[in-house]
Amino acid sequence: MLSTLLVIGGVLVGLLVLLAVIVSLSARPATTTRSAGTAPRSPGWVADAGRPHPDAWSPLTSTTTSEIPAIR
Repeated sequence: MLSTLLVIGGVLVGLLVLLAVIVSLSARPATTTRSAGTAPRSPGWVADAGRPHPDAWSPLTSTTTSEIPAIR
């Protein structure tokens, strides 16, 4: 009886520790303070494609890029 409770308690504690590790690793990177003279710069993990990010709720438009080839 006692060993069963210890096993259940150990599993629960292990799951809580695992949850804490996952949450801490998935946290957003800390923001840095910028001085007034520097221009805003995107972080190193953001890809610069030279165009704005597409809006998911905007209506679809015809695209002329080769990123989305037409299926015929």
